[in-house]
Amino acid sequence: MNILVLGSGGREHTFAWKIAQSNLCKQLFVAPGNSGTEAIATNLNISVTDFEAIKKAVIQNHIALVVVGPEDPLVQGIHDFFLQDEAIKHVKVIGPQMAAAELEGSKEFAKKFMMRHNIPTAAYESFTKDNVEEGYKFLETLNPPYVLKADGLAAGKGVLILNDLNDAKTELKHMLVDAKFGAASTKVVIEEFLDGIELSCFVLTDGKDYKVLPTAKDYKRIGEGDTGLNTGGMGAVSPVPFATKDFLDKIENRIVKPTVEGLKKDNLPYIGFIFIGLIKVGDDPKVIEYNVRMGDPETEVVLPRLKTDLVEIFQAMGNQTLSQINIEIDERAATTIMLVSGGYPEAYEKGKEISGIENIEDSIVFHAGAKKQDGKVITSGGRVMAITSYGNTHQEAIKKSYQSIENLHFDKMYYRKDIGFDL
Repeated sequence: MNILVLGSGGREHTFAWKIAQSNLCKQLFVAPGNSGTEAIATNLNISVTDFEAIKKAVIQNHIALVVVGPEDPLVQGIHDFFLQDEAIKHVKVIGPQMAAAELEGSKEFAKKFMMRHNIPTAAYESFTKDNVEEGYKFLETLNPPYVLKADGLAAGKGVLILNDLNDAKTELKHMLVDAKFGAASTKVVIEEFLDGIELSCFVLTDGKDYKVLPTAKDYKRIGEGDTGLNTGGMGAVSPVPFATKDFLDKIENRIVKPTVEGLKKDNLPYIGFIFIGLIKVGDDPKVIEYNVRMGDPETEVVLPRLKTDLVEIFQAMGNQTLSQINIEIDERAATTIMLVSGGYPEAYEKGKEISGIENIEDSIVFHAGAKKQDGKVITSGGRVMAITSYGNTHQEAIKKSYQSIENLHFDKMYYRKDIGFDL
């Protein structure tokens, strides 16, 4: 069959890399793609939210399966768009319908969902500019640090964690009254701070059954020792060493099952990935957030560990026969290190030539913010490349990635040298 992947990051290159290995894939297209996907698929210069252009490409290229990488098209209803159009409603879409995508589209929606289905999470309240004074009072009832979350999509940058009460009040005003994150912060969720170590759980569901993929842990902050500004993620490891069988059972029984059952009870149609951001508080898992797609850079360590044909899994999801699939996982650890543009996540320059990719043998290079221009690969975003390696332990895999990075260069290239430091 012909398959279209939507997106342009490291996650989408990883999807394309895995799909290209399947005998079930005849022709592979990525929209808009990057320099990595260009080498294994046909890139289509189409925005992920231009639904009409996507429809045209699907018809022209006889696409039978669409895999949605990022959250924006899901929250804007791309799955519903396909279902409502006679010409393309037969095409299988991997990604939830609009009503279910609100789990990521609105922090408040997700919190209410968790409360309704008794899924363990932090206590919270939500506020708008009309009751900002009540927000100040609620902050006074909490112990620091204070967690402020823009309700809507803010490209992974809408969460603030502050230690000072006055700073928290000032930032709440910036978010609600001064629209710091635009429309995303017209409503703000304030929640209690949970102290623990974070990890991510990935679930596949066809709307009836589910399968749990390997856990991963990513490193969000720009600076070593988890300091500095939040980014889209600076590296990841899988599996997570502290996630014991007992702890994984707790995640499945207390969080995964009630989430999938809750989607059914609330009549939220869901075929796709559920990314559950978790925190281990003592010996118990709690949910920080839901995403309605795979994480990035976690995809770059989870999918390389998947031995089962990914297209076969997607077919089963589309046909609601996921329970019949046996998912096989590589026992080895996988780690990835992100190379980013100097200055990221704030202002950075693009258009820097990347050299040395051809010299890498022991790792897989997943392109993210990179594109082909005049026969050269150049930087086109903040997070440029993810360097993924396998190892018998995560330390061995991390070491391989760092050795591979020594071959790579672009002007002002930066990466964290301590991924996995806390494990």
